[in-house]
Amino acid sequence: MEPLQIFTYPEQILLKPANPLQNITGETQQLIDRMAETMYAAPGVGLAAVQVGVDQSLIIYDVAPKDEKRNLQVLINPRIIHAEGTTISENEGCLSVPDFRSDVKRAAAVIVEGFDREGKPVRFERDDFLAVVLQHEIDHLDGILFIDRISALKRELYKRRVKKRLKAA
Repeated sequence: MEPLQIFTYPEQILLKPANPLQNITGETQQLIDRMAETMYAAPGVGLAAVQVGVDQSLIIYDVAPKDEKRNLQVLINPRIIHAEGTTISENEGCLSVPDFRSDVKRAAAVIVEGFDREGKPVRFERDDFLAVVLQHEIDHLDGILFIDRISALKRELYKRRVKKRLKAA
């Protein structure tokens, strides 16, 4: 299987909220497997369906250290139902915002609800690196990129650089 194309800013699919996933089908399972292959190849720790051009509320992630066994997790229609505190996610990056990293203010702890790949309800609380990954990926499903959470000046500098690169192409 070939990895999927990762859409990058300013692709429109990244800038609007994703539609909820209504039914988990064989096609959904295939999408999850292809997204996992794409995420690992990139390499990344999380990927939202919108990043590969699929308008569905679905994320995958794996924060296991590279030298440990892979631990792919799937969340369908995830929602942050509670967030508290603040932390700075240092040097945050995104596969859809290539060649740019920045510190991002995030909630320190979150409670997330959604469904696993079999459709079973899941709910958990996190206050670690995974809390940041979940916020980042769920933001994608809401049409928010991490650059929307940084200073206007840094964001404008990045957008100008992208426009310049697109004109040159």
